[in-house]
Amino acid sequence: MNSGELLERSLAYALGSVATVVPGSLGRATPCAQWDLGELLRHLDDSVDALYEGVAGGSVGLCPGREAADPVCAFRERAGALLGAWAVAAGEVPCADAPVDVGGQSLELDVLAAVGAVEIAVHGWDVAQACGRPRPLPPALAADLFPVARCVVADEDRGVRFAEPVGVQPRSCPGDRLVAFLGRRPGPPRFLSGAGLVCLS
Repeated sequence: MNSGELLERSLAYALGSVATVVPGSLGRATPCAQWDLGELLRHLDDSVDALYEGVAGGSVGLCPGREAADPVCAFRERAGALLGAWAVAAGEVPCADAPVDVGGQSLELDVLAAVGAVEIAVHGWDVAQACGRPRPLPPALAADLFPVARCVVADEDRGVRFAEPVGVQPRSCPGDRLVAFLGRRPGPPRFLSGAGLVCLS
């Protein structure tokens, strides 16, 4: 699987989810218990900014950038910038093996893009859930992302970066299996459509 294609598909999905955000809804609860919708969008924007740094400049700083006044608009702009930077990088050979410095550790650009694709797609699902919109991950995208998630999420990440996996039926769709593996309860949104930190769990 081409990591650039995976990144592009994840960004397209997340952009569709972000399009469901309405004015005045940034205080809504999300599947990420520690963040409301505004904080989730800022995290998503920061993740895309970090990926842009890695693709365009070969290193990722560990300090988040300045918070944007409008996280929806900022995410859209950064997503476009990231896709443009990847198109430039993809024209350079060998792109996939290019090293990226991430906090003093070296990571291949292809690996960075694949891990970023998981983060972007799953947080896109979180955004849709917070907005009360059923927006399942496309099955083919989720099936391609699941092996990446299994490679990068270690037991020590549980309880820190991810909740414990959630059980699903053996014949569950790929999207449900992916979000459940990353500690989310699949299914229709459990959040009220109005503003506020109310979760129907």
